Amino acid sequence: MQQPWEGYVKPFKIFGNLYFVGTKYASTHIIDSGNGLIMVDSGYQHSLHQVIHNIYLLGLKLSDLKYIVHTHGHIDHFGATRSLVELTGAKTVINRKDKDYANGERDLSYAKELGMTFSETFEPDVLLDDGDVFEFGNVKMLAFETRGHTEGSTSYFFDVTDGKTVLRAGIHGGAGLNTLSKEFLDKYNLPYSLRDDYVNSMLKLNEQKIDIFLGNHMHQSNTAEKVKLLEGGDKFAFVDPEGFRRFNLNCIENIKNLIKSEKS
Repeated sequence: MQQPWEGYVKPFKIFGNLYFVGTKYASTHIIDSGNGLIMVDSGYQHSLHQVIHNIYLLGLKLSDLKYIVHTHGHIDHFGATRSLVELTGAKTVINRKDKDYANGERDLSYAKELGMTFSETFEPDVLLDDGDVFEFGNVKMLAFETRGHTEGSTSYFFDVTDGKTVLRAGIHGGAGLNTLSKEFLDKYNLPYSLRDDYVNSMLKLNEQKIDIFLGNHMHQSNTAEKVKLLEGGDKFAFVDPEGFRRFNLNCIENIKNLIKSEKS
């Protein structure tokens, strides 16, 4: 198990009203809606102190946190949510199909696989379905269901601005194949059709036109490399119109290889 301090990442502004406050092991993003802060994924509970520290380093206030939007129901993305809710009164948002991942009705948080315990369950306030738009302040987030990694994995697409330029950002709902292996699906009695859902959703995602691709893990969108460009003065370091499409196509190849290796 990784130690929390080993995953610390200095926070930074990605572009305009979009920020990174998370860790190496799990991304956490903040969107300033003009009427309060929206957090996308809270990260691990044991890294919460780093996320809070990073929020303040950026000159933002934790007390302004109004909503926590989740890409999917795994402990590395919602482990710290209950603590943040108790601290701030923020409301929580998740896809309807991952509701019982969050409230603990089903043991699908992936905590056991990581040698952890998920005890800080929460009852989501807002349940989204495919195609819904979550709106708060000046932010409108299109929810795009991308089943596979979990039953309710959801990608989000929204505009960000620095007051002059408007760019379209998108974060993937969850791309890992760890929960699509035969072993995992059999263990939790999950349908093999989730593999087909995964591929089909990746193909549909390619129809989305975005400027800024956000991974819910840093390595997915080459975040570390882009930060170096940002620090070098490139204001548009995170603009990569083809990055999302490349990532999706790579994911499709990866799951095909997984299935092939299991058959062999």
